[in-house]
Amino acid sequence: MEDAVKKQQTHLQATYNPMLFKTFAGALEAFFAQECPQLGGFRTRQVLVQAVLGMVNEFFPETSHLRQGQIQWVTVDKNETASYGKSMRNTRLKSVVLDLVRSKDIEERAAGKRLRQIKKEAAVRLFRQADNQGGCMTNAEVAILMKISPPTVGRYVHEHEFETGELIPRRGTIHDMGPTLTHKKPIIRKLFLEGKTVGEVSRETRHSPEAIHRYIRNFRQVLLCRQKGLDEKETAFAVKISKRLVLEYHALIEKFAEKNVVLESILQYVGKEL
Repeated sequence: MEDAVKKQQTHLQATYNPMLFKTFAGALEAFFAQECPQLGGFRTRQVLVQAVLGMVNEFFPETSHLRQGQIQWVTVDKNETASYGKSMRNTRLKSVVLDLVRSKDIEERAAGKRLRQIKKEAAVRLFRQADNQGGCMTNAEVAILMKISPPTVGRYVHEHEFETGELIPRRGTIHDMGPTLTHKKPIIRKLFLEGKTVGEVSRETRHSPEAIHRYIRNFRQVLLCRQKGLDEKETAFAVKISKRLVLEYHALIEKFAEKNVVLESILQYVGKEL
């Protein structure tokens, strides 16, 4: 009886198990086995198959999950480490879903709201949504999506930040790559003039604690180099940042020169939780 059951089970497995491999995952595993045998055995191939499946699911979501007016977009991962001269080929990416057009946009336009205001709010919304999903977009990306120019996107963001005091999370500010001081000044002011903690400043400015610590560490190193008489090129080499960033920190030093307490606090900074 037991032998008959085992025989029946073996027969069922032989009949139906092959169907388990008639999938994209099965085809991928067979491809690795035949074309890339140097990768290793079955278990190694399965790890690679699962990694590829995860990327496919992230970068090619089912369109049925997208509502009208939404778009799937691939941008830079917010947690990627930025460095001078780093190519996009070596940069981690993140797939996000954005509300390019909302029903509310149509209703507001029909009610007479100015198109420029709708566009400004849309630009801010796209940056926020990407940030909330772990990505960080550039002015150029938002410009492409909205069919406007990057400088126009920049003006929209600057106007919003000036009107509300809220910093909009963009790649230039999150990864310290933008040609602007707008994201550094509030961080320094909140930390060293208002006495807030890194956690509070992180929430208010949408910057990670690591990014905030990095800003202040770089500021401190640039300040020390300046006090020792190093020029911009020498400082950039010593601190391992671009000359443009050195010039930005020099501009900040000038702005806070009258508030010695700020510069003194920065000199005493050692990377602890403020």
